[in-house]
Amino acid sequence: MKKAILLVNVGTPDSLDIRDIRKYLSLFLNDPHVMNIPWLWRKILVNGIIVPFRASGSAAKYRQLWTENGSPLRLHLENIRDKLQERLGDQADIWIAMNYSEPYLPHVMQRMQEQGYREIVVIPLFPQYAVSTTGSVEDNIMKYITQWPVQPKLTIVRQFYDHPVFLDAWTDRIAAYCPEQYEHVVFSFHGLPLSHLPLPCRKEQIPCGCSQLPEAMDVYAKPNRCYRWACYDMACKLAGRLGLKDDQYTVAFQSRISSHWMRPFTDHVLKKLASKSAKVLVVAPSFVADCLETSVELDIEYKELFLERGGSAYTLVDSLNDEPKWIETLVMLSEKNIKTN
Repeated sequence: MKKAILLVNVGTPDSLDIRDIRKYLSLFLNDPHVMNIPWLWRKILVNGIIVPFRASGSAAKYRQLWTENGSPLRLHLENIRDKLQERLGDQADIWIAMNYSEPYLPHVMQRMQEQGYREIVVIPLFPQYAVSTTGSVEDNIMKYITQWPVQPKLTIVRQFYDHPVFLDAWTDRIAAYCPEQYEHVVFSFHGLPLSHLPLPCRKEQIPCGCSQLPEAMDVYAKPNRCYRWACYDMACKLAGRLGLKDDQYTVAFQSRISSHWMRPFTDHVLKKLASKSAKVLVVAPSFVADCLETSVELDIEYKELFLERGGSAYTLVDSLNDEPKWIETLVMLSEKNIKTN
């Protein structure tokens, strides 16, 4: 039986051409999983206001991270595919897809159908489950695959933030930056609108500290259903491995569009730390590859903000990209689910 592993990420503009920027933003923001407002209002807001006014600004940001070979996010995804294929050999074919850009998920699914796969393991490359990321991929996969004449066995990995080897990969990456030389570590996760969270998870802040998390579990529902919980849990696990005390790190959330998003906001946390002339190390554990949110938002915009407000030193830890233990995590997730099927 032919088997396949499908790795899926969000997407990236196909080029720096303003038309490609607009196309990407339109596909992304018109997804009801991303903007969960009534269809007509979403069309008016996205196509009539956000995309026309935001495209040029987004293009300027993408120019700051673009390489001569194109988007770093796509390059990292291709590298991961090649290394994972090398490790798995003939156990399964490795495919890659993007939800909002090429290689576009519907096109990839069509080609996979033509290949006649009977077992498919889908790994959305988002460590913590969220409806706007993994949830969107899940729904799109089911929409396309239910149209196949012959249904394959399908497994979707919903989250993997607490996989031991994945945590090892991040621990090694952070340790290489000597966190003991910094006064504070900020774990910055991608934020979500509060409306994307289950009701018990919409409170502003879970008590931050490994010893306090179990006491908060009943309040914040099941861990695998609460994005906020998963972020705090991952940060606490990493802090424990790195020997950080509760007052030596903070969990924060970036990339907000409005004030009705998860708090505390990363830029607000950095402003407070800057006022104390602190040296900070910033980690972005919800991103497995460097992208606009890490290379520009965190490493340029927030760094400038921090230093302008009086901070003494600011360092961003690189994402895992194609780090060997990250590849090993994908190998283990793939082999486990292939054998389960």
